Amino acid sequence: MALRADWLPALTAFESAARHQNFAHAAEELHLTASAVSHHVRKLESRLGVALFQRHARGVSLTVEGRQLADAAGTALADVDGVLRSLRGSRGDEGRVRITTLHSLAYTWLLPRLSTFTQAHPGIALNVDTEIALTRFDDGGPDLGIRHGPGHWPGLTAHHLMDESLFPVTSPDYAAAAGIRGAGDIAGHPLIADHARQGWHDWFRAAHVHGAKFEERYTFSDTTDAMKAAAAGLGIALARSRIAVPYLERGQLIRLPVPAMAARWGYYVVYPAHRRLRPAAQAFLEWLLENRPT
Repeated sequence: MALRADWLPALTAFESAARHQNFAHAAEELHLTASAVSHHVRKLESRLGVALFQRHARGVSLTVEGRQLADAAGTALADVDGVLRSLRGSRGDEGRVRITTLHSLAYTWLLPRLSTFTQAHPGIALNVDTEIALTRFDDGGPDLGIRHGPGHWPGLTAHHLMDESLFPVTSPDYAAAAGIRGAGDIAGHPLIADHARQGWHDWFRAAHVHGAKFEERYTFSDTTDAMKAAAAGLGIALARSRIAVPYLERGQLIRLPVPAMAARWGYYVVYPAHRRLRPAAQAFLEWLLENRPT
């Protein structure tokens, strides 16, 4: 089957949706509507005769065929982007570091610390890209990533940055009215969840609350939004310790008097194993590792 020019808009929309695992985020990146992205993807699926995404209540996920096409499309578009960057001369900018990380971690942990890096390295500029999906480290892509996971990814070198714990939080007013005294009391309240790998089921199990019937009333794709929802008094959220710090310090959230749970995964600084870091990226990596929490 020959690749025709009229396939390119659909492939571009599909590649972005696959990378974000979210049509709305792809639409924002491409300056389209979510329905336009969905139309492009369905048009592509119709032409190929296969389903590229599984649609479910929490969003979309790639099928086996979708992952195969996403890998090929991502590589091809990254190759083109790399050439375009080279022709524009942007790849010669040795004093700029491109970092990809989660929005929640950037907002609550990374940004408050960046001024110390800038003071130590005033000649280095930073591009910080926040995405939910895992960004590809192709030529022309980010230099470094901060990922949340088990610490090993094929083709990537990973340096441990920090661990965390999880515990229930809510607004001071909600806590005063709820009168939570123990882990068993949590189940009767509206719970706020995100798309993290560990959630309320894991916490109730770790807290030895068995057979609890609970409702995840609100679910957010980003942990920052879950924290804001709890601060607004919508219910009780399961907070990640590194993300919750500024909300706790400002008094927007309080930690409930119930047990915390050790997180199964931590945060890691990653980059392609085959790539030698440029001096500016190496400086930022060393700064991150020197300033990681003890």
